[in-house]
Amino acid sequence: MDILTWIIVGLIAGLLASFVAGGIGYGILGDILLGIVGALFGGWLFRAMGWTAPFAGIGGTIFVAFIGAVLLLVIVRLLRPGRRLS
Repeated sequence: MDILTWIIVGLIAGLLASFVAGGIGYGILGDILLGIVGALFGGWLFRAMGWTAPFAGIGGTIFVAFIGAVLLLVIVRLLRPGRRLS
């Protein structure tokens, strides 16, 4: 993947994850970073569990990144002191 694809996937996955996990977004750079880290985490998780993306291409990549980003947000919110998952 080239850098532009990473940025687009990161932005879409990060925005979707922010909204699904009960946030309002972290700004464009924060959402891109969340999506990219989510893609790495989601890719690792899917491989470790022996799963594959339900569809091929960029859509599958965004799906895996989205799942990874949502899980990261949930983990971070559970570990934050004084915050509850809502």
